[in-house]
Amino acid sequence: MSEGTATLDVEQAEVALVAHYARLVRLAYCVLGDGPRHARAAHTLAQRALPRRRTTTDGLPRAQGEDDAAYAWLRLRVVRAALDRPRPPLPGHRGRNAPARAAYALRHLEGMADPEIRRLLDAARVRDPEAALADARTVTVPVHAGPCALCAAPAAHPLTAVRRRRRGRAALAALCAALACGGLLGTSGSGWGPDAATRAPLLTGTDAQRALEPDALVRVGRNAWRHASRTDFAAWPARGALRGDASLLRRALVTWARPRADVRLSATPGTPQGPPPGPPQLLYAGRLDGRAVVLLYDGLRVARYAEPLTPGDGSRAAKDGISLELARAAGAGTAASAALAVSRGEDEVRYLTAPWIGRAAHVDLLDPEDRTGSPLARDADGVTEPVPLPVTQPRHCTRWPGLLLSGSAHLASRAQLYTDLGEPVPARLTDGTARDPATGPAARGRLARTVCHLPAVLDSGVKTVSSWEFARQRLPDGDGEAAWVCTRAATWRGAGARVMTQFQPPAAHPGRPGAVTSRAEDTRTCGPHSRQILTGLLWKSTRGHWYVLAAGDPRITRLRARGTGLVEGPARADGNTLAARAAGRDTSVRLSAQRRAD
Repeated sequence: MSEGTATLDVEQAEVALVAHYARLVRLAYCVLGDGPRHARAAHTLAQRALPRRRTTTDGLPRAQGEDDAAYAWLRLRVVRAALDRPRPPLPGHRGRNAPARAAYALRHLEGMADPEIRRLLDAARVRDPEAALADARTVTVPVHAGPCALCAAPAAHPLTAVRRRRRGRAALAALCAALACGGLLGTSGSGWGPDAATRAPLLTGTDAQRALEPDALVRVGRNAWRHASRTDFAAWPARGALRGDASLLRRALVTWARPRADVRLSATPGTPQGPPPGPPQLLYAGRLDGRAVVLLYDGLRVARYAEPLTPGDGSRAAKDGISLELARAAGAGTAASAALAVSRGEDEVRYLTAPWIGRAAHVDLLDPEDRTGSPLARDADGVTEPVPLPVTQPRHCTRWPGLLLSGSAHLASRAQLYTDLGEPVPARLTDGTARDPATGPAARGRLARTVCHLPAVLDSGVKTVSSWEFARQRLPDGDGEAAWVCTRAATWRGAGARVMTQFQPPAAHPGRPGAVTSRAEDTRTCGPHSRQILTGLLWKSTRGHWYVLAAGDPRITRLRARGTGLVEGPARADGNTLAARAAGRDTSVRLSAQRRAD
């Protein structure tokens, strides 16, 4: 076990990109030079820095005391890419070349010392790092401006880069699947094209044909949910000012049955993309943020169709064009069917709430004390005012909005907490394997230190995110008490759950993310059927001493650590936590445990 990881996977890189996006853009902008064109290029370089597959992080040049290998890898990629693009010098500073600008930025923006800068420039293939350092020392700025004033790049939303990357991969996979299916099923005149929506569906028959008829849509009355035996999406009434617009509804239905080639189609993992088996249920049809939006439900999936109200007017809605999103929603109970994302922009989202929701509020999940939140105004159809999407700043996550929903007097239920993970159905946030709402003080405290890791599960079909504390440990050298937390992101399809364990030591800020010690995918671990956990990390105390810390689930009765770098040799401890003195950051150990037989 070592201080960093020997390899970097795509999810870790995405988390680092979200956490440090503005920092990376500013660094690229400073290396490229000033100007609007360079600002756009800086965003492009930061977004393209993500790896396509797992990669090594060995030998990365880092600043003194820096332990974020993922960010160090992205920084090197951004600097190398910026240096490969010839750009004019910083304005007003006598011909500074790109390597000199890079050295200047690394010194003033990243706080790196000259030896560290020299190693990074060398890794970025700069021919003469020493000359670049010398040239950077001669840069001057006005007295009233700080040294970073030369590198003030405009900001953008960091989650957009991750979502665009993931949807690009999904679109490529969908295209390959479409090509493969076209080879098997295609016949003359049956391919996708501009006129596909006006042709007959691929499947024929009474149900398939009726699924295209607006008059056949299932429409539930406004008060039907009060008497329904089940309160889920099937109990939602048809709402919205355009619910009687037959032309709009037909376009939405035909697009679902057979999308044209120019339609932006997306689906959560594991969601079938075919047409509905029969007439679906109409949930909503209305005007929102320059778009006509239609929400449909076929018992298995929620479909969100959107088209611009005024095509060609240059607005964001017009540029986005026509889109169709599909999300799996089978088996949704009262809590899971409390809201749908009905309109999403670059930095905000609106929700359509269930008819039984009596109160909607916006909370900051990074603030455990924000228990009741700020009330959200809703229109007559139950559509909320815009809720901001998560926003991050350099070095730390600064805001992660959550949605707090409470049932009305007609349906007594506990308040539930949700967050947007880029899909039509918001993810429910729960505490422990019992699926209790994550609304209590302890649960909110754990959640505040977890949510900044959630970019790793964006757009992956997450139904619930559950966290529970499996161990507490008194830290050496009087550094307080730490919590060991397991977090499980379960999906609507059942398979593909993602799990991570965290070490959460005392922190000055309640929203400081915990350290991820392990990750797993498509596993039962950390769920209601399997709670066997064993994890650890190398930790440095405030006194400067290194320790191997380990923890396991409550059934563990003894822990053991063996390997190189342990000061007193193999370490043993009774119970489910262990702390062993280590020689330094190069310590490498193997952990083992004994559990109770019951």
